[in-house]
Amino acid sequence: WSQFVTMAMAQLSGRISLRDIVGNVSAQAHRLYHLGSAKLTRSNLARMNENKPYSLYEALFGKLLHHCQYLAPGHQFRFKNILYSLDASTIDLSLSVFPWADFRATKGAIKLHVGLNHNGYLPEFAVITDGKTSDIEVGRTLAFPTGSIVAMDRGYIDYAWFNQLTNKGVFFLTRLKSNACYKVIERHPIQKNIYMTAPCQ
Repeated sequence: WSQFVTMAMAQLSGRISLRDIVGNVSAQAHRLYHLGSAKLTRSNLARMNENKPYSLYEALFGKLLHHCQYLAPGHQFRFKNILYSLDASTIDLSLSVFPWADFRATKGAIKLHVGLNHNGYLPEFAVITDGKTSDIEVGRTLAFPTGSIVAMDRGYIDYAWFNQLTNKGVFFLTRLKSNACYKVIERHPIQKNIYMTAPCQ
């Protein structure tokens, strides 16, 4: 519990190192008992972060997400479908501190892949990989509900995966790559505020 309280305070206050985290919590040490937490040393916190299983936090995320989904308002769009935004961010790490996070010759990194549900703007999918893992590798592992809409960037372009989404009744929206090969099979009249409507294959 003390580890969770300490790391939650670190996240909420934007702390970036063990020294920074412990210093921040130590300044509030006389208040920790209100939370049922104890003060941790740097070595204790480092050991806990190294050895404690992630499954506790995974289960906690699931419970919090379920609770927030119950409280969250629906999106304000005219359509009823669930809308997801899918994207990934590369987080730079020091190779001297995290040698396992090999990314480039002199740079370490991990990648955070997030699926944001616009009903309440809640992150329903969160996957952390090494920095070299491509966006589409993670995208293929995600299960979206039938009828939902997924907005994503060009890092997720994979026509076989798009076909799987279509067969599952999942709609998607992305931008074409400049070298995309396609053939327009039909055209429709459009309104002035719509750029183009044309089924393609």
